[in-house]
Amino acid sequence: MATKTTVYGKDESATQRVSAYAWYALALLTLVYALNFLDRTLIYILFTPIQKDLNFSDTQLAFIGPTAFAIFYTVLGIPFGRMADRRTRKYLIAAGLAVWSLFSGLTGFASSFNTILLCRIMVGVGEATLGPAALSLLSDYFPPRMRATTQAVYSSGISIGGAVAYSLGGWIAANHGWRWSFYLLGFPGLILAVLVMLLREEARGRTETKTVSYTSRDWKILFQSVPLRYLYIGYALFGLASNNLGIWGPSFFIRVHKLDVKLVGMFAGLISVAAGVPGTILGGYVTDRMRRTGRGGRMLFSACAALVSVPLWLAILFSNNLAVLAVVNFILLGLVLMWVAPAAADVHEIAGPQLRGLGIGIYFFTVIIAAYGVGSLLIGRLNDWANIAANPQMMRYTLLVCPIASALGALFLWLGSLSLERGE
Repeated sequence: MATKTTVYGKDESATQRVSAYAWYALALLTLVYALNFLDRTLIYILFTPIQKDLNFSDTQLAFIGPTAFAIFYTVLGIPFGRMADRRTRKYLIAAGLAVWSLFSGLTGFASSFNTILLCRIMVGVGEATLGPAALSLLSDYFPPRMRATTQAVYSSGISIGGAVAYSLGGWIAANHGWRWSFYLLGFPGLILAVLVMLLREEARGRTETKTVSYTSRDWKILFQSVPLRYLYIGYALFGLASNNLGIWGPSFFIRVHKLDVKLVGMFAGLISVAAGVPGTILGGYVTDRMRRTGRGGRMLFSACAALVSVPLWLAILFSNNLAVLAVVNFILLGLVLMWVAPAAADVHEIAGPQLRGLGIGIYFFTVIIAAYGVGSLLIGRLNDWANIAANPQMMRYTLLVCPIASALGALFLWLGSLSLERGE
């Protein structure tokens, strides 16, 4: 693939001012992403009460939790990415927000595997609209020199949404039942959809200085890019580990360490904000600075983060000291969220303004399929095979999938960094 990438540095940074309205748009879209991750994550802290109430196996929990969501989120992510490159992005976001909020709330009325499955499928359908459209829109509000930082602020919605899902969702479930967690945390997103519809749609590519010459018809170029191939594979593996910390982590602490669901939820919510928000924003800021030293700087940073996470995973799985577990979990959560912003920033830079949506759609496809469609279901099947119900300690070994994936992700991201530096 020819190296027709955006180039930026000190010359453009002094000429592009950021308006107050751009910061408003960033705040609103960050709040939308927080709701996105809240509705996606809420079911994980409710695995235990749902399982007791409806008598589901771990494989069924994995399917109604991450897997069913992932199938439709990923299948529709790429066509929605194409739509984000061609249609009005704010309307796409607003429609998706309304759909996923409605069906997240309706999950509380479900009484069988099939009804929960349907609701989770529709949550996935709605949420598939957000990533490509929101990230593309933000790239037209903010200049390239701030791309990873901007997307880091937006991505802090992951930690905020996860914190509310774990802490408030766990508290509501413990005091009023798991169904009320969906009622009270799902439906309010319908109100926010109105504000999104009123957003100002910026001209596509407005902030670019020297940009790629691809058009939306050149989509095949994305599959010919060597750096993008390494990026997609590397972040898919790292994302598998990162996301399953949130998917199976609460169940791990409840089962292996006999902790109460309310306590686990409150702790998960606390560290999600305390470690996740600064970790995500710091990752964007640091990688924007590393990008100035070389094109592969962002991926090199993520490769190091993936590698460092391996011993932290092992400490979580095999330590019995709750104080050590709390500290290591805090560090690991911050670390595994640092890669989110640089990943999106690199995709946008390589793809250019006319292919951003599709590039991000493919990125989400690979990461979500790996994490939710493969990783979580694999761990669920391993849990059932190891008879976790009778021997919860076996989760220490079934979750070894995560550090192994992190190590492999580090390798591919390092190769991607070298490929970018070589200009492939």
